[in-house]
Amino acid sequence: MSEVTLGLLALLPIGLSALLLLGLQWPARRAMPAVLLMTALLAFFVWDMSGQRIAASVLQGLVVTVSVLWIVFGAIFLLNTLKHTGAIQTIRHGFAQVSPDRRVQAIIIAWCFGTFLEGASGFGTPAAIAAPLLVALGFPALAAVMIGMMVQSTPVSFGAVGTPIIIGVNNGLDSTAITGLLAQEGWTWAQFIQLITTNVAVLHAIVGTLMPLLMVIFLTRFFGANRSWKEGFAIVPFALFAGLMFTLPYAITGVLLGPEFPSLIGGLFSLAVVVNAAKRGFLMPAKIWDFEPKAQWPNEWSGILHISAEEVVGKHPMSQFSAWTPYVLVAVLLVISRVFADVKALLSSISIGWSDILGEQGVSASFSPLYLPGGLLLIAALAAMVIQRHGKSRQHIFNSAFKESTKTVIGAGFVLMFTIPMVRLFINSGVNLSALPSMPMASALLFADLFGDAFPLISPTIGALGAFIAGSNTVSNMMFSQFQFEAAMNLHLSPVIIIAGQAVGAAAGNMIAIHNVVAASATVGLLGQEGTTLRKTLLPTFYYVALSGVLMMLALYGLNLSGPLH
Repeated sequence: MSEVTLGLLALLPIGLSALLLLGLQWPARRAMPAVLLMTALLAFFVWDMSGQRIAASVLQGLVVTVSVLWIVFGAIFLLNTLKHTGAIQTIRHGFAQVSPDRRVQAIIIAWCFGTFLEGASGFGTPAAIAAPLLVALGFPALAAVMIGMMVQSTPVSFGAVGTPIIIGVNNGLDSTAITGLLAQEGWTWAQFIQLITTNVAVLHAIVGTLMPLLMVIFLTRFFGANRSWKEGFAIVPFALFAGLMFTLPYAITGVLLGPEFPSLIGGLFSLAVVVNAAKRGFLMPAKIWDFEPKAQWPNEWSGILHISAEEVVGKHPMSQFSAWTPYVLVAVLLVISRVFADVKALLSSISIGWSDILGEQGVSASFSPLYLPGGLLLIAALAAMVIQRHGKSRQHIFNSAFKESTKTVIGAGFVLMFTIPMVRLFINSGVNLSALPSMPMASALLFADLFGDAFPLISPTIGALGAFIAGSNTVSNMMFSQFQFEAAMNLHLSPVIIIAGQAVGAAAGNMIAIHNVVAASATVGLLGQEGTTLRKTLLPTFYYVALSGVLMMLALYGLNLSGPLH
């Protein structure tokens, strides 16, 4: 079978997903079972995977699904707890005091707070926390999910304290062979990885600075009364300021300190500076922008998670400090659990794992309830019951929040139990009886053959493709870093820049990762609108990979930038 035919066949599940979700506008609960079935048939009849490996991959996906649902449940449970303690009412009032403008609120919550959460945790945590918080402040659920997905771009390459680089790129490259080549030129492996990190940080800083502006123009265009791009552009100065307040410290940290802290430091810096600037009216638009009254919203905008001022159970006055304490606690716990090795080891030690499922080597999965953000979110929710209950019994708050959260998660569980096994089948297809490349690698080879010397233009798209499939920047980097390295060497281009393009594209691909969209939608009780969300997040994803590709072409062919091994 030719590489072109194999590559086209590998793209069939992705094409079917696009057709059903985007074209026919099927809800994911109908589309993803069909996509899983097609992937399994391809795996068995074309890739010649054994039935046992297919079954093991599906089981692996189900274990991973438990981990994702744990995070979703934790985020919803915390929000519902804060609804019943009255903290959400206080938080809403606090944001109204910073600025009643919904564009400003979106930038502060999604961009500033969300980038910090991504730096601390990853795992889709920014959308899982930011989206329901935006809904609680009066945003349409569909708008909240869109914005929550869009923030999963620039900070993602250095999310979870640098995991996509430290784990993804490091493990995705053949370090033994490359270290030998580097030694011949007087370079070390550590210097090579740092140079990749530097290029990733600079590329993201250039492309990502516009992301807050894109968030608000999409917000006003798709969810404003006038459906106007212009109302989004009215906040250009503040949006660019917010973008730079993250990307400048982010890039400097990446260049000087490595991959662990750019998103953490950039997020913290932007949160402190941008909130203070908004309070002082710095670069604020002349006219306040808001949504239409909720009664005029289309039905598809709203989920089943309803939190309005009238529905808030807690009515007693509460300080902003007390109301925000659970979220601050989440942030602190995330940082401590990711930065301090002893704490990380302790929390990770409590784990339910399954190695070599059904005897298939390398097909393993585990569930660490305390290390995953879901466990930390639950700890914060329990703390909120203690410090915010204001006369209501803890048992009442717990029971109400638990009942509401469980109901919301059930729908997401059904969708994800098909989506994530499909992902694992796709990735595990590299082990087969016909010695064929995995489905992701076959599709990447197809793109490389089609683009030739223009490969740098498509390099970020390959990374995004991996993230779209796997829902993970880290996994995309593990799948494609070595391929990108070999493509660069064959084209006599700098592998450092090409691999950086892979990492940047993989970050952008998180905006369209199907199971991330499902998980984020579940946190606001919005299931069945996944295709609508994807149609909107496709646009910023295209912007991100296209501009990154153009910048790489300019760097390699215009500026003739090089590096080790070139």
